[in-house]
Amino acid sequence: MNSIDRTPDNFFTRLMANRAFEMFVVAVIILSALVVGAKTYPIPAPAVKLLGVLDWVITVIFLLEITIRFIAEPQKRKFFTKAWNVFDSLIVVVSLIPIEDGEMALLGRLIRIFRVLRMVSIIPELRMLLNSLVKALPQLGYVMLLMFIIFYIYAAVGSTLFHDINPELWGDITIALLTLFRVMTFEDWTDVMYETMAVYKLSWFYYLTFIFFTAFAFLNMIIGIVVNVLEEEHARERAEAAEASGEPTMIELQQQLTAIQQQLARLEQKN
Repeated sequence: MNSIDRTPDNFFTRLMANRAFEMFVVAVIILSALVVGAKTYPIPAPAVKLLGVLDWVITVIFLLEITIRFIAEPQKRKFFTKAWNVFDSLIVVVSLIPIEDGEMALLGRLIRIFRVLRMVSIIPELRMLLNSLVKALPQLGYVMLLMFIIFYIYAAVGSTLFHDINPELWGDITIALLTLFRVMTFEDWTDVMYETMAVYKLSWFYYLTFIFFTAFAFLNMIIGIVVNVLEEEHARERAEAAEASGEPTMIELQQQLTAIQQQLARLEQKN
C-alpha cells in the first residue's frame, strides 16, 4: 500500500488535487494578467526588463503545471481529447515564442494576453459556466434569430418614417439597426425618441414596444435559457459524483420507488 502511494503518478495526482496548488496556479494566472496590463503603460527600461523576466518565469511555471497535469492523468492517450487540455497546452507552447524579435512576436504577445483565460480551465465553477453557455447556444440561436427579425422590422419601419428627421440615425436600414441597438441598451434613447416625437407625436409607441420586445422579453428569455442549462449541468455533475461514490442517482431512486409502488399495488390486489 505504501509503495503505491510513493509512485510518481500518485504523487502528482495528489498534487493536482491539492487546494493550495490550485490557488498557487490561480495566483500565477492573475500575476500574468497584471504583467500584461503593466506593459501597456509607459514604464522605465529596468521595469521592462523585470517584466520580461517575470513573463518567462510565468511561462516556465505554466509549462511545469501542464506537465504535472499530463503525468497525473491516468490515461495519457485521453489527455489531449479534452478541449481544455488542448487549449492550455496550445497557450503554453505558443507562449514560448520570443516576443522581442521575429515575425511571430506579435502572435506571442497576443497569446500571452489570452493566458488569462486559463483561469476558466483551472476553476471548475468557471468551467461549468462556460460549458453551460456553449450548450445553450443552439437554443439561444433561435431566440437571436427571432430577435433579429424584430430588429429588422423595426429598422425598416424607422428608416421609412424617420429618414427625413435625422438621416444620420435613420438614413438606411443598417444605420437604423445601430440606432435601435442604442435604444435597446438605453444609451440616450430618450434623445432619439423626443427628436422623432417633434414630428410624429405618437412615435413613443414605436420605441416602447421595441424596448418591451428586446430589452425585456428577449433578454429575459436568454437569461432563462442559460440558467436552465446551468441547472441541468449541476444536476449532471451531481449524478456523476453520486455514481462515482457508489450512491444511487435520482433516476435509480425513482426506479426503486416505482418498483416499491408496484409491489404495494400487487399486495393490495392480493388482499
